Amino acid sequence: MNQMLENSVLTIGHSTHSQDRFISLLREHAIAAVCDVRSQPYSRVNPQFNREQLKERLRAFGIRYVFLGKELGARSENAACYKDGKIQYDRLAQTELFRHGLQRVETGMKKYRLVLMCAEREPLECHRTILIARYLAKDGVAVQHIHANGLLEAHAEAIHRLARQLKLRVDEEDFFRPRDELFAEAYRLQADRIAYNSSDASSAIGRTLRSAAG
Repeated sequence: MNQMLENSVLTIGHSTHSQDRFISLLREHAIAAVCDVRSQPYSRVNPQFNREQLKERLRAFGIRYVFLGKELGARSENAACYKDGKIQYDRLAQTELFRHGLQRVETGMKKYRLVLMCAEREPLECHRTILIARYLAKDGVAVQHIHANGLLEAHAEAIHRLARQLKLRVDEEDFFRPRDELFAEAYRLQADRIAYNSSDASSAIGRTLRSAAG
């Protein structure tokens, strides 16, 4: 196995794909193992990606499945990772459990071509990019994101795209604000926008219950 493969990981969102389309994307990129980083590996909207069903389907194609939602999921059970009900990615990233999850990925990638799977179609809307890939990249791992059309986007290119979307001036030379600082700001802003908020979740559940009762 070449050195590039040993130090690389891909990510993907199952989105609303059919299982056949999802498997096709995995095979297109020679994926040997799927690491599920969803905190809750079930979907009422897309039940074809429920944990047991997906694991069985992947096995039929010789693709391994491992659940890493406890270690790398976006909804930590550690109360210290929250502020006013919202998960703080910087705190979560410092936990022993999260670091252990990264180590499992970095060990596994030396043997298998891995993909980290979550739900969101767009990489920038998901913690697999804004949280996990950020810290894998810091560890020297080359991360690429598989888009729904099968195209790959390098993680650095994805964050550059995010910074432009946030109207941070990354394409202009700024002596007083280095690019690394601008990218750190892009991570912070996007994390604040997409991070799990238990208050929002409680409100959503309440609305669902009231609707059902009405």
